[in-house]
Amino acid sequence: MIFHIPHSSTIIPENIRNHFELNDDQLTNEIKHMTDWFTSELFGMAVDHLGVRVEFPISRLVVDPERFFVDEEEIMSNVGMGAVYEKTFSGQNLRKKGYAAGIYKQELLDLYYHPHHNELTNITDEYLFKDGKAIIIDCHSFPSIALPYELDKTDSRPDICIGTDSYHTPDALKENLYKAFTELNYDVKVNTPFSGSLVPLKHYKKNLSVNSIMIEVNRSIYMDEEKLSLKDDFGKVQHDICSAIKNMLITPN
Repeated sequence: MIFHIPHSSTIIPENIRNHFELNDDQLTNEIKHMTDWFTSELFGMAVDHLGVRVEFPISRLVVDPERFFVDEEEIMSNVGMGAVYEKTFSGQNLRKKGYAAGIYKQELLDLYYHPHHNELTNITDEYLFKDGKAIIIDCHSFPSIALPYELDKTDSRPDICIGTDSYHTPDALKENLYKAFTELNYDVKVNTPFSGSLVPLKHYKKNLSVNSIMIEVNRSIYMDEEKLSLKDDFGKVQHDICSAIKNMLITPN
């Protein structure tokens, strides 16, 4: 399996820092709210036992590899959060005027977005060549209270959200994963509050041999969201995620 970890990094390259309109405290607060904290570690056990990781090395505030890079195809561009964010989570201007538009946006895509997707595509193609299929696990976390930019602001948020794609997520994967997490006593919802799952554009809506499913973990179950520290039972959540993904692959008799 291929574990895609897109939003775990907090790194802002030095040459990008002065492009943001935010002062240091504001930028720190933005990173605090927008980072998928500890997802690299959270899915680490599953990676070690079940596959390989493709992890985006810089903060999503620079470029978001989960978005379609063409704004007209990306729903989140409606709130200023396409592949290159123009707005903060609260709707304020993120970048100084001009830095998110035109050739500068293309430069960011060429520097960070496209190389990342090329890596994901190449590894997917390797699995297809070797095994005849590829399974992508799209690894995320989400805040226990919805942020202003989010489309689904429902108060009641599950422990685990499973995101699916109508073309690339087989029912068996979805159902097995849902069953595995519920049997571990997690509250689970499908496509709520987030939906979809990443697939390389080369194969998107074209190749049924590429499967993809997203796992979103509520941060409140494994960390203190204010202090940004891990809870004592982090190891249990980490183990449960690995176990659930293993059980997702089991074919009923």
